[in-house]
Formats: sequence, structure tokens, C-alpha cells
Amino acid sequence: MALEGENVTQPSRSRSTELGLMVVAWFIVTAFYVLMNLATKGRLPPRLDVFLGGIIVVSVAMLLAIRRYVPFSSQVLLPVATLLNGIGYVEIARWNPAHAGLQAFWFVVSAVIVVATLKLVRSVRDLDRYRYLTLTGAIILMLLPLIPHFGENINGARLWVALGPLSFQPIEIAKILLVFFFASYFAANRELLSTPTQRVGGRLIVPPRVIVPIFVAWGVALMILGGENDIGFAMLLFALFFALLWVTTGLKSYVALGLVLFAAGGAAAYKFFPQVHQRVSIWLDPWSVANFSHSSQLAYAWIFTSSGGVFGTGLGLGHSGAYVGEISSDMIFATLAEELGFIGIILILSLFAVFVGEGFRIAQRSHSDFVRLTATALTATIGLQAFFIMAGVLRLVPFTGITLPFMAYGGSSLFANYLIVALLLRISHENNTERRGGEIVAISFD
Repeated sequence: MALEGENVTQPSRSRSTELGLMVVAWFIVTAFYVLMNLATKGRLPPRLDVFLGGIIVVSVAMLLAIRRYVPFSSQVLLPVATLLNGIGYVEIARWNPAHAGLQAFWFVVSAVIVVATLKLVRSVRDLDRYRYLTLTGAIILMLLPLIPHFGENINGARLWVALGPLSFQPIEIAKILLVFFFASYFAANRELLSTPTQRVGGRLIVPPRVIVPIFVAWGVALMILGGENDIGFAMLLFALFFALLWVTTGLKSYVALGLVLFAAGGAAAYKFFPQVHQRVSIWLDPWSVANFSHSSQLAYAWIFTSSGGVFGTGLGLGHSGAYVGEISSDMIFATLAEELGFIGIILILSLFAVFVGEGFRIAQRSHSDFVRLTATALTATIGLQAFFIMAGVLRLVPFTGITLPFMAYGGSSLFANYLIVALLLRISHENNTERRGGEIVAISFD
């Protein structure tokens, strides 16, 4: 199908794979929803037709937008995101029906964002022009929660901004803007970052004029996050920054530098930030009397996670929500592990692995450094975020409280995650087409 104002020399291929995967996602989500209601209420859910119809209508709207604007894009990303989103919604509806209604609203809003992004962003490569504008926007968004009487402090972290009855986390959009800035700066200075040319004390180093500005921007962002007590996104930004630096240059010295800075920064944060000290202390010894008073929800989460066994207690038959706080947001992975068991965890991990693998494949096939780094960073954002929260619940790393992408309750998080999906779809379409005069020519298929 032709794009607006442009011609395609070949008709768009059938997107039957995407539609088939989406039908499977609808079936699994609906089956989970029915099983949850049978277990908790002993009857089929009321207005099941509305539930299924709503999912199908919203999903089909996105599918039609994809067919209209990016017909040669990946057929995997949206079905995987929809399935993760649907499984998470079932657990949210299980423990907090009020939140489920809001999550459904944000799913509709996210679909609108997908359609709008695919229509308005004609070329991701064009975003390279707005390097410092995206940095400025990201910093402004991160500063918003610090404004008195505007930002909100919830559970010790000042991350929210209230607009009437609604609240959102500006950092969710700021992280995407930072991705554009990092990708643009690294792409423009790739050769200088990769080749030491300035001699200092008999050794060649990378010119400070190249490396200092990006470290300053990164440091300012981390300081703001530190002021907001946002451990999760500080770790995400740190890991994303050095991952992109390594991908850009291929120099192991940057990895070593990152590990040194992480150790130094972690030690300083442990000493000067009470929340970091508390999280690390709980991670090392969660069962002490002093720590248990602050970490009972984590301790109970580990207990219920292990009680799920191989096959889980069954949807609607778990008890974690009665003991674990924030069960539909920060701790949703714990109730998923309890009710779906080890098999369920493997399913969720596999879905995230498929999403990340597809995202990196899209990045690998990109035609410019900026687009390649953008796709890499967007994919890594989802992967790192999922790793930090799941590893925190499983006690592999200190618990950060970051949201599980697509699954946890939260409008701004869901909004940002679907925005990432839309951008990756646009990049995927660009990878598989090339422009010749006024036409778009399909050159390969995902």
C-alpha cells in the first residue's frame, strides 16, 4: 500500500504473519482472563465480549496504521508487545480492578501514539538534526518533578508530576529523548571517539573536547536522577550510556572505564544516599530485623515466587497480593512467578528475548550510524529495564523499583514503551526500503 504522497514500485506484501501472531496473542490473553475469573469468582467474566472486542479493535487500528505507513516493517514487535501487555493486564485486573480500568485507558492512548508516530515521523534519520533540542527537552522533563507544588514524592522518589487527577513520570519520555541525543552525538563523533589522537605523557588519548561534553550531559542527568532518588533510572541511564559508547567505538577501554566509574559511583551513592544504602543493605541481608521492617514486601515476594514451583499455583489462585505491596506495579513479576510458575517465567523471559533480539536485528540492518545507534539504544532500554526489575525481584541485583515494560501498571511507562515500538517499526521499514527519486522501492523483507 502506498505511503502518503509517495509511490511504491511493488505492492505491499501480505502481513499474515503479524496478523496470525496477533490472533494467538488475543487468544492467550482472553484465555488467561477467563481462567483468572473462574478461579477467583467461579464464573465467566462479565462482558467478556467487550473485553475481547476492545483488544481486537485497538489492535486492529494499530495493524491498519502499520499496513498504511510502514508496510515493510517487522511483523514480530507489535504481537509480542501486545501479549506482554495483555498478560500484565490480567494480573492487574486480578489484584486491582480500579487500576485495570486506567490501564485499559492508557492502552488506547498508547495505540493513538503508535498511529500518530507512524504518520508523523516520516524518517527517523531526520531526528538527527535536533541533537541539542532533544537534550534540552530531556533535562527539562527530568527537572519537572523537582518543581515545588508541581512534582510529587511517592514512596521516597520524586518522579511524578500531577496534572489534575492524572499523574505521570516525565522521565519515561526523557529517556527516549536522551536516546536520540546520545545516538546523534556518538554517530557524529564516532571516529574521534574511536581513535586516540592527543598525546599526554607519552600516551595517546581521545581528545577531551570530544569526550567531555557527553560526560557532562550524562553527569547532569545522573545528578538530577540522584536528586529525585530514582535509583532504577540512574542505573538504566548509566548502563545505556556505556553500552552505546562501546557499540560506537568497540573499545574495551570504555568498558573498563565504565566498570571503574560504576564502582566509584556505587560506593559514593551507598555512602551519601540513604535510599541506596538501604536497598543494598536489604539485598545483602534481607532477613535481619532492621532490614525486614523496610523490606517485608520483598521478602514476601521471594517467598511467593518460590512457592510457584514449576507450573505455578494457577491464575487467580495465588496469595501474593495479600502480603506484597505494589503488586500491580513494582512487584508484578512476583505474582506472575507465583501463579504461572517457572514455566510462566520462561515464557515471559522468552518474549522479552524475542523483542530484544528483533530490535537488535533491526539495528544491525540500519543504513546510518545514527539510526543504528538509535535502534540499539531503544531496544537496550526495554531489555535493561526488564532485566533490572526481574533481577531485583529474584534478588540477583538490588531492587530498583523500575517498571516491567508493557506488563506493570503505569500509564506513562506503557505510553513510552509503545512509542519505542512505533519508532522501531519505522526504522525497520526504512531498512527494507530505499528511495529512488519520488518512489519507495522494497529491497528486502523482515
